[in-house]
Amino acid sequence: MNILFAASEAFPFIKTGGLGDVVHSLPVALGKLGDDVRLVLPAYRDVLAAVDSIKEVGYRDLPGIGVTHRVRILRAHQEELGDYLYLIDVPTLFDRPGNPYVHSDGFNWPDNAERFTVFSRAVAYLAKGVPGSHWIPDVVHCHDWQTGMVPAFISMTYPRPKTVFTIHNLAYDGHFSHDDFTSLALPPEWWSLNYVEFYGGFSMLKAGMIFSDHVTTVSPTYAREICTPEFGYRFEGVLNHLGDKLVGILNGIDLDIWNPMTDSHIFKNYGYQEKTAGKSWVKNKLINKINLLKNTGLADNESENSSASAKSMPLLGFIGRLVEQKGVDLIMAMLPRLFETTDVKMVILGSGHMHYETGLKALAEQYPTRLHFHIGYSEDLAHQIEAGCDMFIMPSRFEPCGLNQMYSLHYGTPPVVSFTGGLADTVTDATPMAVEDKTANGFVFYDLNADALLAAINRALELYRKPKQWQQVCETAMQQELGWEASAKKYQELYMQ
Repeated sequence: MNILFAASEAFPFIKTGGLGDVVHSLPVALGKLGDDVRLVLPAYRDVLAAVDSIKEVGYRDLPGIGVTHRVRILRAHQEELGDYLYLIDVPTLFDRPGNPYVHSDGFNWPDNAERFTVFSRAVAYLAKGVPGSHWIPDVVHCHDWQTGMVPAFISMTYPRPKTVFTIHNLAYDGHFSHDDFTSLALPPEWWSLNYVEFYGGFSMLKAGMIFSDHVTTVSPTYAREICTPEFGYRFEGVLNHLGDKLVGILNGIDLDIWNPMTDSHIFKNYGYQEKTAGKSWVKNKLINKINLLKNTGLADNESENSSASAKSMPLLGFIGRLVEQKGVDLIMAMLPRLFETTDVKMVILGSGHMHYETGLKALAEQYPTRLHFHIGYSEDLAHQIEAGCDMFIMPSRFEPCGLNQMYSLHYGTPPVVSFTGGLADTVTDATPMAVEDKTANGFVFYDLNADALLAAINRALELYRKPKQWQQVCETAMQQELGWEASAKKYQELYMQ
């Protein structure tokens, strides 16, 4: 089938989170299964700098707020997609530095409603067929609120491709004012509770849900959770009304990028396959740990045997946005008690709310030999944390799918997670029975508080002191099927419907 993917970000061009990873790896997986997949993104400044062989294939005059934009359709080259990357070029809307959604002070770009409405109009134009070619999509697959208006605009055309809309995180809904709605010259009949009106404004996320032929989200458990008031962000009524139109399909991970056997970011490659070849992956993983400790300043320089010291001392990792959703406050609350009662050390990589950044900096200064905190994002360090840590901490209050716990599983770094969303779908708690029957691959806690997180970590530390059982949990994790092939086939089935 011909599939047009529309999104606001994609690795390696521009990425702020898991959405960028999925929009990169799922099209590649579908391509391997025989679909003709093409991707369309806004022509941000950073994206234009990251591609080559740019060629204009068409243009369109589209309405914005008080102005008509000359929109250029560009085709660019990228190794895995070939010449099938399209960019919507509107310099006044997208030629800006840094983050695609917020400016340097952390606030949303004030014209986001216009930016992504114009982008959506341009994608709907592409849905009729790529200018200068005979390629017409059978399905347009849209991702998150930034593309929520695409199915709405496509619904106005006939004949039209089918549309799929994927919710990656319901907490971000693209909510704008009635003034924005009228200024953008949207059809007045859409201003209705049955369409895009939402609590006095209009929601691009709701538009995607209402106008698309199918709605997916990124794990089966999250699909059930968002139909409840606790996780629904006031959309639970809309979501329940969707019925069978809503389905949860678990994300996969890109095993070409996240694979300890081939990862160029880590110090020593390793993997479960070494065991089948009569070698020890444990020793090579330890080399990654030793180097991570050294590079983060957490190594015990006084130890005569750094290998023995590193092996005995557990190392924890966290990578993520420093926001309430990720349970960062739970980590901060329990860390002093953990440091005072154990010999654990921890590496944290992330950025976010100033409150959390300030608090973690203070903890790192208070415990300089126990905690390393890197503000921002580093692709090298992210891979090294997954490979070098013994456990990965992920106490999310909600997690639509989560990718880091899957990276951790594949790298033999058992995750400690809360029971929610994709975490519940991928991590099997190391209960005595699960350890005995070799199905355990991590540690799960159920009460969202610092005490429960600390108790789960202490359970993990207890098992860590039992090398044979710990190694079995790691190997179970590494053998888990986490790639995109199975999920890509489910998307193919959905497209065929």
